[in-house]
Amino acid sequence: MQATEKITGNQLGFLIFTFIISTNLLTVPSFMVMFGKQDAWLSALIAPITGVVCILVMIELAKRYPGQTITQYSSKILGKGLGKLVAANYVYYWFVSITTITMQHTGFISTLLLPTSPTLIISLTFLVICGLAAQLGIEAIARSTEFLTVLLLVFFIPLLILTIKEANFNEIKPILSGGIYPVLQGAVNPAGGFMNQLFILGWLLPYLNQPKAARKVSFIALSGITLLSVSIVSLTIMIFGPLTSKLTYSFLSVVQYIGIEGSFERLEAIAVSTWVIGCFVKVSVSMFILSLCVSQLFGLRNYRSLIYPLTLLSLVGSFWIFKNSAELLNYTAFTFPLLGFINQSLIPILLLLIDSIRKKGTRSMVQ
Repeated sequence: MQATEKITGNQLGFLIFTFIISTNLLTVPSFMVMFGKQDAWLSALIAPITGVVCILVMIELAKRYPGQTITQYSSKILGKGLGKLVAANYVYYWFVSITTITMQHTGFISTLLLPTSPTLIISLTFLVICGLAAQLGIEAIARSTEFLTVLLLVFFIPLLILTIKEANFNEIKPILSGGIYPVLQGAVNPAGGFMNQLFILGWLLPYLNQPKAARKVSFIALSGITLLSVSIVSLTIMIFGPLTSKLTYSFLSVVQYIGIEGSFERLEAIAVSTWVIGCFVKVSVSMFILSLCVSQLFGLRNYRSLIYPLTLLSLVGSFWIFKNSAELLNYTAFTFPLLGFINQSLIPILLLLIDSIRKKGTRSMVQ
């Protein structure tokens, strides 16, 4: 832990917002419509409920163990052996997350912008930039995110406004024609894999200079994520209807459609810019957290010395873990929600439950 590194409440809110919405922008609508059909916008309203639980759990744990990350206080709650196992599990989780996002980013850029460029070069340059940001520390990442988030919204909100003109509200009817079950299915992917990423609070709260502001800024960020996610999903369905589930980058297709039908051309460049900004913030924060997890697992004082080796390993992993885009799509649609639920929700809830039982037992023995 670097005592000199501190972030403000506003910076924490921007980090949470951009970290989560970055992957929601272009890919989540297709996953939600795959299950929720035309009611997927209702799924986007339900999914944040798990985010609320996640915020409350992580803030409560941070209050009980101030100045410590989840990989540190897990050893105090579970004992050294099990605590180290939890830390090792999070090392694996964040490593896979970084490699997954890198492969998504590389596939996106190579498909749309640089089809003749070697994917190795695209991945390498992206990871090097993210590694440099992580090397500078969470304070530098948070300050850059303040500017980048505003830039992302300045780019993206006009696209939403242009989309409304082409929207067909009949595409979201009839509402709940298949009952509530498909809606809940559609909420599983963003709930398990994206909304619960608010558990990054377990590593960011020790750096917050105003701990009391954590709850407020986290809920404000979650509200912004929910509003934008519902808007994106709804407008995508209103443009493409059932076809949404078959599109890899569904909202990008919406943007391209607007460019064809309207007076503006090459609007996808704006969507690509928002994607790059979001992925940069997400991987930079993930790389910082991964280096923290490794340093705390092995008792190292300086996490920065690990960033470059981890960046190299992440580059290797982005080509080794998934053989092709089909495997990646299958992982993000079906495997990651379960993996996300276990790591982002189940483990923190169990830690809080076990800690509460232990403290209650200790008070009973004292009395």
